[in-house]
Amino acid sequence: MSWICRGLAFQFLKLLIWLEFPGVQHITTKKLAQWLESSRPQPLILDARGVEEYAVSHLQSAQRIDPVTPDLSVISTVPLEMPIVVYCSIGYRSAKVAQLLQGLGRKNVFNLQGSIFQWVNEGRPVFQGEGLTVGVHPYDAKWGSLLRETRRGAEVARRSAEG
Repeated sequence: MSWICRGLAFQFLKLLIWLEFPGVQHITTKKLAQWLESSRPQPLILDARGVEEYAVSHLQSAQRIDPVTPDLSVISTVPLEMPIVVYCSIGYRSAKVAQLLQGLGRKNVFNLQGSIFQWVNEGRPVFQGEGLTVGVHPYDAKWGSLLRETRRGAEVARRSAEG
């Protein structure tokens, strides 16, 4: 998929997510990157993807939360005013989790626009464990087409194995 088509697809998906979850606050990848590099108090970052997706890569310091049946013990000790940023592959699952958290009285919750796919397409870092990596789990072939080829987890692994 060309970068123009990918960009249009992301814009369309962001609009659909915004329409489906109108009460959810959003943060851009650029603003989150600036925040993480600043001296401001850092947000709790929640990765609302599956175990396999998280294992391939995630944002630094992100904690995984199941998007279908979220274990809210992850946030039980987090002060109510602490900012929370939730992401997934493109932003839908994370918007659902953000909406749930807001419904529980959390006011400072943000859904990452474009989520990890946009994050890595912009060349921002992702981690596997504590180490830097480049690939992201593509979720499936359809959604994976929104990732640059060099960022698709399976593609990256295959190329590495080939030498």
